Parts: sequence; C-alpha cells; structure tokens
Amino acid sequence: MLSRACRLMSKNSLNGRAVCVQEALAANCYQRTRDYHIASGNVGLHRSATKPSTLLNTKFSTITPITTTVLVRNLSTADGDKTALLDTIPEPPAIPQAAPEIADIVSGTEPAFATLGLGGWTPVGIVQNCMEFLHIGLDLPWWGCIAIGTVVVRTVLFPLVIASQRNAAKMNNHMPQLQVLQMKMTEARQAGNAIDSARYGQEMVLFMKEKKLNPLKNMLVPLAQAPIFISFFMGLREMANTPVESMRDGGLFWFTDLTICDQFYALPIITSATLFLTIELGTDSARMSAANMQTAKYILRALPLFIFPFTINFPGAILCYWACSNFFSLLQVGFLRIPKVRDFFKIDRIVTHRPETLPIKKKGFTEGIKESWTNMKISKELEERARVDEIRFQKAGKGPLVKTYKYDPTAPRTGAPNAVNAKKR
Repeated sequence: MLSRACRLMSKNSLNGRAVCVQEALAANCYQRTRDYHIASGNVGLHRSATKPSTLLNTKFSTITPITTTVLVRNLSTADGDKTALLDTIPEPPAIPQAAPEIADIVSGTEPAFATLGLGGWTPVGIVQNCMEFLHIGLDLPWWGCIAIGTVVVRTVLFPLVIASQRNAAKMNNHMPQLQVLQMKMTEARQAGNAIDSARYGQEMVLFMKEKKLNPLKNMLVPLAQAPIFISFFMGLREMANTPVESMRDGGLFWFTDLTICDQFYALPIITSATLFLTIELGTDSARMSAANMQTAKYILRALPLFIFPFTINFPGAILCYWACSNFFSLLQVGFLRIPKVRDFFKIDRIVTHRPETLPIKKKGFTEGIKESWTNMKISKELEERARVDEIRFQKAGKGPLVKTYKYDPTAPRTGAPNAVNAKKR
C-alpha cells in the first residue's frame, strides 16, 4: 500500500545536493500515521503526525535552505509498486484530420446588416431590419420576404382604403348637384363677379358638409402610400447595391438574382401592365369624374408608359416589390366591387349617371386641355385687372385730386354776347 516517488533536482539548482521526499501513506489516514522523511546532503529530519491538519507544521529551520524545490504528490495504487508508470509519459492525442476550418464554418452564415452598413432607425433602416428578420428569423427566401412585407403593409393601410372608398362613392352619387354649383361658381369668376363666386363657393361648402363629403379623404391612401413606397424603394436598392450576397440567388423563376435588372424585361412589363389595370379598374376613376379631373385621368393612364424606360434598369428586388403591390391593388379593387363586401363595410352603391343628364358634359383630351388653358388665361386676366384696380384706388386715396371734367360746374358761366336770354322774351 506504500508508494515512493523520488525526484532528483539538477546539480546547478541544488548546488550538488540531492533531495528525496518519501511519504508513507496508510490506507486510512485517520487510523494510521504518515511518515515524512526529508533528507539533504548534510541534514535530516524525521517527523510523524496523527492528523492531516498538522502536515505543514514541520520545522524547516534546521534544514539548510534549498531553492527551486518542487513538491510532488505521490500516486497511490491498490496493488504493488507501480513507480515504473511514472517513467512512461503517454503521447498526446492526435488532432482529427477531418476537423472543419473556421472559414468553412462561417461560410454558410448570413452577415448581420449592421456589419454591412444597413439597418437603423430611419424609415429606410426599419424596412431593412424587417426584411432581415423575415429572412433570418423565419428562414424565408428574399422574394418571400418582399411579398410578405408588401402584404402586411397594404393590409395595415386597408382601413384608409375603406374610408376613401366611402367618400368617393358619396361624391359620385352627388355629382350632379356638385357640378351645378361648380359651374355657377366658374361662370361668376369668369365674369369678374367676385361676390357671386364667393356665394356659390360657400353654398358648395355647406352642401358638402351636409352630405359629409370631403375631397381630402380621397388623398389619404396616396399620401400614406408615398412614404412607404419611397422607404421600400430606397431600402431594397441599398440592399441590392451593397450587395447582400444571399440576394444573388433569392429570386424566383427567371429572376433568381435580385441584385441586377431583369434581362428579359418581363418584370418591367408586368409592373407597367398591372399599374395600368389598377388605374383603369380602380374606383378612383369615379372620383375623378366627379371632380371633373379628366386631364389628370389621362395623365395617370400615360404614367405606366412613361415609367417603363426607367424601370428596365431597376434591380429585381424593387420590381418584385412593385409588382406585388400592384397585384395586391388589383385583388383589393376586385374584392371591394363585390356588393356584399360593400354592404359589410358600409360603402354606398355607385350610381351611374348618364352623360346627357350632367350639367358639365364630358370632353375629350384635347378639348379638356383647351378649356383648362382658357380658364387659366381668364383667371390670370382677372387677377391682373384686380391688381390694377387696387393700385388706382390707392392712388386716388393718397394722391392729389384728379380732374375728370372739362368745365368747372361750380364756376359762373359767362354767356356769349349774341346769346338770347329766354327770360326776357
């Protein structure tokens, strides 16, 4: 049950002395004693202790100081003396040859947008953070993230669409009365009668307040969609220009790379076509007719053709968002045309007015442009006339009196010598 370990120090460190520490350890330290033998070249000491707590109470004052001494704890074995095991040091385990490299481990991971200079708390950064959450958190492809983000945003704006549709339907149903007041106000303004023009304008305001009409409600949806569209546009463009490497194969069908433009021009064509259908089938056309905005209607019809040369150079990510938004608009228009749906959301049924019964007749594109130009010229002339009258009034009130008659009626008139006096006849 005893084991012995000896360690010989180098002669240089111990000045030629050999130190051997021998420990006699019993099987049970509380029942048997331990013997410590400390030997040196010229001094020896023997101490016995019955408790482990007194192991360090050995007096080393009688021993010549020895530097760089290392105490070695002895190994106990159950059977026999196995000091030979100390002579054999096992070899360290070999490094696995198939251990993966760090580059291989991080090659399949997505870098955070913050490391790429993307994200933040601006509207553009919030859009990018939402796209990153959908892609990393839900493990969705980039085209799916763009489509889901578009649907979520358009769904949030749906209450504004309902309010706009209610107002547009009411304005369409009261279009004849509005056109009568509008025509009277226009004629009074062209005739230069500011009093009648203001009176008819006040009547129109009271009529719209009575019927709960507000033309500004029709602008709620465009005003709300404009900043969202700009944020998506700028955010996706920055992601494509950085680029985010995973967007190179995050597309669908023929547009797998969302960082470049569509080489087949299919996405620009789809975007322009869906935008044109949205303008034609949307109920905004009724609002434009009610407000006599035929010119704006023709401009919106030409908008898809106008933007087509620019959209062919947009990255696939932007066109994917734009096409998804237009498809959602088409579905929304078709959904709101169902009578039961309109009744559920308390949207009035649209009344179709015959053109011959309306006070303001429908005009073509050219006639509408001419009429608008004529009205603008008349308005400018009336403004100039009012400005000249104001200047004359100011001069008449502050300047000298202006003689406006040929003879002074207050001065006595001297009659001619040959004049006949009617009273003397």
